[in-house]
Amino acid sequence: MESDDRVIKKRNPRSYITAAFNISIICLAGVGIVRMIRHMDTGAELVSDGFENFKYYTVLSNVICCAVAVLWLIFFLLRRKFPVLPKLMTASAVGLTFVTIAAFLQPLYPDLNLYEGSNKFFHLIVPLIAIVEFIFMEVDGKIPFRYTFLAVIPAVLYGIGYVINILINGVGEWPDSNDWYGFLNWGYPVGFGIFVGIVIMNWLIACVLRGLNYLMNKMIYSIKSALYK
Repeated sequence: MESDDRVIKKRNPRSYITAAFNISIICLAGVGIVRMIRHMDTGAELVSDGFENFKYYTVLSNVICCAVAVLWLIFFLLRRKFPVLPKLMTASAVGLTFVTIAAFLQPLYPDLNLYEGSNKFFHLIVPLIAIVEFIFMEVDGKIPFRYTFLAVIPAVLYGIGYVINILINGVGEWPDSNDWYGFLNWGYPVGFGIFVGIVIMNWLIACVLRGLNYLMNKMIYSIKSALYK
């Protein structure tokens, strides 16, 4: 007899809606990845050559988000509860991409279309779906606050790998620079400051998502309680 309380004995409509969100993430991220690899984005801004794009945090965060969505669906089919931490990690990771593009890079470079080709999926569509899905996702109680710190692990690991690559291979010269984001254009201290700022922004996004998820679950619970009184 299965006694693990992580087994879902009865599903509610929200779980099927969440499943639809995850299927959308898988399909749309997949479209973006295929377009990118098959060089279907001729003329798209800030797109390297095929597999070279996997060096970008934007692409990697979307790939990981897609992989976690696949895992969620596997758990769903097996009627198992999926841990919330991977979802918080990926939603805040792609959320970081969305905020960086929408609030900083696109206004800074208005002549560039940062939502063209695969970037439309990676910078906009997949992040928005992942954010909405996380906010809507059913969670028992409030997500532990320490999870917001764990959510920045992908950004920290990427930053460490980014720096190690530069230390081993050198900065290089554009367009073959290993500092493809240009963090070191103003020297290592400024580059380190930018990295710290990105990690802090990632953490703040995780905090906001945690709070919105709690409010959403509280609101839905209140509505259900009122309806079934």
